[in-house]
Amino acid sequence: MTEELQVLSFTMILHAGNARSAAMESIQAAKKGDLSLAQTKLEEANQESLQAHRAQTTLLQDEAKGLETPLSILLIHAQDHLMTAMTVRDLASEMVELYTRITRLEEKS
Repeated sequence: MTEELQVLSFTMILHAGNARSAAMESIQAAKKGDLSLAQTKLEEANQESLQAHRAQTTLLQDEAKGLETPLSILLIHAQDHLMTAMTVRDLASEMVELYTRITRLEEKS
């Protein structure tokens, strides 16, 4: 495994982990009724996901150019982190929307 591939893998793991954490914090904030913080954490999750995705895109572009990327457990682990983070982020977005609706309905009653 090349040093560049290690750096890209760890970059993906770092930012994907940050994205997942921010998404979970978003859900907790919405659950507590802090919808402003929930939105801020969702945006943070989006930005972290974008950073992780950029690292992945580098690998995809290299492969499109005909460069082979050796498979490693670290790279597979990084991909797993990214996909999990993206799923959690998407679900967090839906949950924040639901908590927002519930909060608005409760305020009307």
